[in-house]
This record gives sequence, structure tokens and C-alpha cells, in this order.
Amino acid sequence: MAAATSAAAQRTDTDPHVLNGQPVPEPSAEQSAGPVKPGRGSALTGKVAVVTGAARGIGRAIAVEFAANGADVIAVDIAGPVSSASNAVPATPAELDETVRMIKAYGRRGEGIRADIRDIAALRRIADKVERDHGKIDIVVANAAIQRWVPLMEMQDADWRDVIDNNLNGTANTIRAFAPKMIARRKGRIIVLSSLQGKHGTKDAASYSASKWGIIGLMKSAALELGEYGITVNAILPGLVDTALTRYDKRLSETIGETGRKAPEHPSPQEAWDVRAPTVPLKVGWLQPDDISPMAVFLASDAAAMATGANFEVTGGDSAKVD
Repeated sequence: MAAATSAAAQRTDTDPHVLNGQPVPEPSAEQSAGPVKPGRGSALTGKVAVVTGAARGIGRAIAVEFAANGADVIAVDIAGPVSSASNAVPATPAELDETVRMIKAYGRRGEGIRADIRDIAALRRIADKVERDHGKIDIVVANAAIQRWVPLMEMQDADWRDVIDNNLNGTANTIRAFAPKMIARRKGRIIVLSSLQGKHGTKDAASYSASKWGIIGLMKSAALELGEYGITVNAILPGLVDTALTRYDKRLSETIGETGRKAPEHPSPQEAWDVRAPTVPLKVGWLQPDDISPMAVFLASDAAAMATGANFEVTGGDSAKVD
């Protein structure tokens, strides 16, 4: 039994922590990810998570993977039209229901709530409800987003305003609505979804890039403010991922154009993959939502106790091309 306990959790730095005869200060147990123990980067047992934009795509993948690793999950999504400034077909209530079904299939508590992240009062009501129903909120993932592909000089007001309002302001609303519950408990994990497009310009998608750049600044600022309460705030930056947000002709055409080639107006998915994959270090044309969700599990876990204010890029290697 002693051997099993030792294997289950052990420190690797066994030498005395002393310098010139004086003890070297160490963080408290609450401030450290250690000691080493199996599954610490994926164990979410007993955690309660809220994920926005969870009806499908990356949001659904994160919500379901949280459940697979032991968390109860509240899936939040507008599950309907967001704006004319969105190239994607709107998510549906049926898709949100399917996310909840997948969560429950892992034996976890799951609930779907329809809400618009631009409505901070609605988000605060959800925060109150989750706290009443579950007693706490451990993890919040601000994922909901829209994308618009149109040249900057041709944008209508909504093409700019609505993308910024949903993606950047909605992410800020999510933090502002749920963080007070974490502050009261002096612990929590906040994960925001930016994009590799938040680190470089994007032709014909200025409002999206600007919103995702803004999310990085928001994340770093929130990390500075919330760290004293034991709350970590980090950003995941996916590369190109095949979801409803990106699965349409204009995005495939731009994908080819980004390689320097002249892009047809209506390329086939295979054509876009064949052109783009050789330019990516891991030789994939794009990623899947399930490629992104494991990073969210790590950042939500106890193993990520000392990770905050940082960008975590999951791009198949595209991030090697930018600063």
C-alpha cells in the first residue's frame, strides 16, 4: 500500500531546498501543480464547467471532453441566428441538445442553456443558477464566436460591429459574469478561445482578426487582475479547424489564397486540403475540433496551476510561422 501511495503522488525534487544554509521558500500546495500523480493533466472529477458556444464545433468538443474526464458541464449557446455578419449557418437547439446527450453519455450531469453572450445580465443569471444548482463554478470556457469574410472597404457596419460585439465584448461579458463566483471561492480556471488569426492579419477578415487580437489582450489583463484570487486565465489559439464556422466556399478559397496561389471561387474541399497541407509542418490541411479540446482539459486541470496569462497554440505547426 505504501508503494502504491508513493507511485500515486510523489515529489521529484527530493533534495533539500536550501541555499547558503537558508531555506528556499516554496509555494503552498494551493499554489503549485505538484506533486507528480497519474492523470493530473486530465482529471476533472468533481469539477463544474460552463462552456459557451457549445452547441457544436470546438465548444462541443471541449464540453464533451470535459465530461469524459469527470466534469459536470453546462453548455451555453444562442442556438439560433446571431447576426447577418456571420458566414456560418446558425447553430440549432437540436445541436445543443445533442451536446448535452454526449455529456450525459459519460455519466456526468449536463445541461443546455440558450443565451446570447452579448447579454451580460443573462450570463449573470446563468452564473447564479449554476451556483445554486451545483454549489460552485470551477471552470469557464469563453468560446462562442462568429466570423465574417468581406473586404474591409466593403464592410457594412454590422460586419464590423457585430463581430467585435459578439467575439470580444461577449468574451469580456463571460469573464465579468462568472469570475465573481470564482473570486468568492478564491480559485478557478478561465479559458478563452482566440485564434492564430489573433496573431496575424487576415485578408478580408479584419473584424475577426481584430476581435481575436483583442481577446489576447483581454486574457492577459484578466490574468493580472484575477491571479491574486487563485484564478488562472489563458487563451487557446486554434489554427484552421473544420467546423461550421469555416466550412464554406469563401473560407476554402481564402485558404488557398493564403499560400500565394490564385484561388478559384468555389474550390473543392480536397483541392483546398491538397494545396494547404504541404505548407503545414504536420502536413494537415486543417484540424478537427477534437484536436483542440485536450488542451482545454489540461488548462482546466490541477496540472496547469502555474499557467496563466499565456497563449496555447494548437495549429498543426502553423504557429511556427508567426511571432
